[in-house]
Amino acid sequence: MTARPHASLGRILDDLGSTLLDLIYGDPGRPGDVGGVVIHDPVEEPVLAPHAIVLGVGVSEPVDLLLSLGRSDAAALVLRAPVRRSDELAAAAAESGVAVLALARGATWTQLAALLRSMLAEGDVGGAEPETLGGLPSGDLFAVANAIAALIDAPVTIEDRSSRVLAFSGRQDEADPSRVETVLGRQVPERFFRMLTENGVFRQLYTSDEPVYIEPPTDEFADFVVPRVAVGVRAGDEFLGSIWAAVHDKLSTERSQALRDAAKLVALHMLRIRAGADVERRLRSDLLATALEGGAGAREALSRLGLADLPVVVLALATVHTGHSTDAAVMSERQRLTDGLAMHLSAVHPRCAVALIGDVSYGLLPVTRANEEQGVRVATDFLDRVGNRTPAFIGVSPVVTDVSGLADARSSADRAVQVLRSGTTHGSRVARLADVYVEALVLELRDLVAARGGQVTGPVARLAAYDEKHSTNLVETLRAWLDAFGDVIAAAAAVHVHPNTFRYRLRRLTEISGIDLADADHRFVAMLQLRVFPLP
Repeated sequence: MTARPHASLGRILDDLGSTLLDLIYGDPGRPGDVGGVVIHDPVEEPVLAPHAIVLGVGVSEPVDLLLSLGRSDAAALVLRAPVRRSDELAAAAAESGVAVLALARGATWTQLAALLRSMLAEGDVGGAEPETLGGLPSGDLFAVANAIAALIDAPVTIEDRSSRVLAFSGRQDEADPSRVETVLGRQVPERFFRMLTENGVFRQLYTSDEPVYIEPPTDEFADFVVPRVAVGVRAGDEFLGSIWAAVHDKLSTERSQALRDAAKLVALHMLRIRAGADVERRLRSDLLATALEGGAGAREALSRLGLADLPVVVLALATVHTGHSTDAAVMSERQRLTDGLAMHLSAVHPRCAVALIGDVSYGLLPVTRANEEQGVRVATDFLDRVGNRTPAFIGVSPVVTDVSGLADARSSADRAVQVLRSGTTHGSRVARLADVYVEALVLELRDLVAARGGQVTGPVARLAAYDEKHSTNLVETLRAWLDAFGDVIAAAAAVHVHPNTFRYRLRRLTEISGIDLADADHRFVAMLQLRVFPLP
């Protein structure tokens, strides 16, 4: 499998500088590839990949942090602009060797993290040598955008079919505020997208290989003042996306031809990215599945994932979908959550691994302490971030320190998430097996009984038959009394009847069923059957 080349700090500044990042102190030419992106946590000591970029969210006193990051071989610390320059800060940057960067006003940390990760070759598990397409690294759309910008002498964006920005060139400051807004948001704003659609621009891009020239619109779009030239990117009959250049005049014949030729090259790179992503996703899923099985190939799989000899917890993410969801929509939503979990875990530890296996997304998260509480916190934070649009649950395994324990850890996480999905935990979304062990045993017993075709018997069966024939509520009465540990007042309140009425029903159910409520074994059998069998 082929991966994009790793990005150096200098290249990142070339691509994002002036638009997103400014260099305050440090040497951008320092040798070494950037190893990852990490969000600084003032509480937990971060685990840094070599030469990582650290996002200093909320950091106001960076001097001590710089010195600490220098000892961890970090490449750069990003602070929110404006950054107050000082001799002390300059000295700390020089001593630590960590560059200080400023994140531009108006940009969010989420945007920056997404951009940086799209430029880095994280997750390369194939180990193949880089390839080139058209003299440029295969799949490196940022390099392609800069090459096109040089050919046509204009700042360029490359966008997908949904007008999401996949890459952009330098010199974006030569465009207008609408272009800056598009780059920062990684998406063409809705008002511009609607205007371009109404003016037939996308229809021309879909049906023609010729560049389309777009004049600035009326005064209601005051921030769209520089004309655009766009050309569709397609592979055969499939429309893949488009290239947009901010120009001050119509392109000459030669520059128009260069843009048409560039669209063919971009199509090759986009297809290569799509194929590479599919191959990498399948390979990562296979490696993770092999590791979780705990067989002979588990150690090698774990090594290829970069997780050998690290204590990890297994996270099992599962969703609940309504009957109105189509199979395609369910799979798309599961993959969306899997990708979101992968990004979330990568901010916690650079060597995590996430893949969708069957209908469950599994994550291996290295932990810094020998307990699963860290996994519970990370899982809870993730579900809080994604919200409740799709009901999702995460089971967390105990810490595994040896590859031989991965299969049991996966089973533990699976059992916990199965209980959560059953809805018997009263709103909990994250759990360890130890938290829901009794519920897990009941579910397993229920599955076993169902597989063997078991049926309710004895006093409970007689009560259920009497209720069905006479439309009474004796099973409900017995369940309420058992749940209330024999407290008639509490049980009556639970079923909304007067205590005297409840006592009468209790006498009737003992007469009809023959159950001895004073006998512990009778009570246990009745309670177990009410838990295992789906009685009304």
